[in-house]
Amino acid sequence: MNGWVEAADEWFVLMDAAVGSDRELNRVLEERAIVSQYQPIVELASGRVAAYEALARGPQGSILEFPDRLFGAAREQGRLQELDSVCRAAALGGFAGSAVAGRAALFVNTEPDASAEGMVETYAALAAVGRAQSTVFEFTERALADRPAEVLAAARELRRLGAGIAFDDVGVDPRSLALLPFVQPDIVKLDMSIVQGARTTHAARVMHAVGAYAERTGASVVAEGIETPEHLEVARSLGATHGQGWLFGRPGALPTHLDAAAPLASVRRGLETELPDATAFGLAAAAGRPVQRGDKGLILSLSRQLELQAASLGPECVILGNLQHERHLTSGTAARYSRLASEAAFAGLIGAGVGSEPAPGVRGGSYPVDSVLAKEWSVVVISPHFAAAMVAIDLGDTGTDMLRRFDFCLTYDRSLVAAAARSLMVQIIPSSDRD
Repeated sequence: MNGWVEAADEWFVLMDAAVGSDRELNRVLEERAIVSQYQPIVELASGRVAAYEALARGPQGSILEFPDRLFGAAREQGRLQELDSVCRAAALGGFAGSAVAGRAALFVNTEPDASAEGMVETYAALAAVGRAQSTVFEFTERALADRPAEVLAAARELRRLGAGIAFDDVGVDPRSLALLPFVQPDIVKLDMSIVQGARTTHAARVMHAVGAYAERTGASVVAEGIETPEHLEVARSLGATHGQGWLFGRPGALPTHLDAAAPLASVRRGLETELPDATAFGLAAAAGRPVQRGDKGLILSLSRQLELQAASLGPECVILGNLQHERHLTSGTAARYSRLASEAAFAGLIGAGVGSEPAPGVRGGSYPVDSVLAKEWSVVVISPHFAAAMVAIDLGDTGTDMLRRFDFCLTYDRSLVAAAARSLMVQIIPSSDRD
């Protein structure tokens, strides 16, 4: 009997806590009672501050003061996007009126489950009244993998408005390395687990992938979690140009004056050169790649070879395909892509009538049957050290299926392959809309 009483008491305590969290969250959102604290990001070569990252806190002394409880309560109540918007507004507004605005950049992150479109709305409003400072918006691999079209569109628009893009938590999940070419970040943030952890083969893979990306693009590398001089040495050995952590300062109020380094928010122009509605074959043709002609048998063999290449690359690889139409999704294709999905960072298939999960683990996307995409057959594979695409366009032959002819291009140009991959990725249905 006592066990039942104790269980009931515990249940009432939990219910009281939940009700208290609900009431406090309502108050926080209604009063916009979010406090922004700012943690410095320093230039490792000089030790001077180059930026601050805004970190949200609830009202001091309340049950939602700390971010885990604050965002946990919002997630439980389905109000995460509302809270995320309030946090961004507080971070940007507090920074814009400070003495360091214009002398250092501001990093603003978002919850992976929140809408990326809200970032654009908040920043555009400040830009319209001349209060937008050097700002970097942080995205995560989880946000991109869950809502590809939304995140890529938001990144494009933020760049157009003059903001920088950072990719956060790189190294925690192998997918973060595979998805770098999609976000094209100006800044790569190495997760603290890479800085503070053991020197493993995983850390070496991260170092190779991030180093290759930074060398190709000129992106800056920020190491998180630097708490000791030893961590600082590791960060430098990893190729970091900037660092963040308790060794340089804990989150707090912004200073009243600052001997700053160059703001860490330079936007690398020319990244989003492809049109939002560009197709994979259209991109290759516009780039002047040689066009060849072959029948379906040849195109099929080229596609299979790229699938085999993707299988050999493992968890740091993305493979995307355009089937033209759902009727071309054979049981064999479904089985192959399902296996790839279990091994690769991301596997996706699009086509007219294709569902949100065309095979177990495979992300899907559909477009109208009269879309220009319905004439194309594409397979794109990209990883930190490999890139290839086969893009073809149907010539509309009738008769024997395997003899149907296609014009096609093969390319291994990383920038072109990445652009083709993005053109397919934006068709993927958000994970929240999956069947």
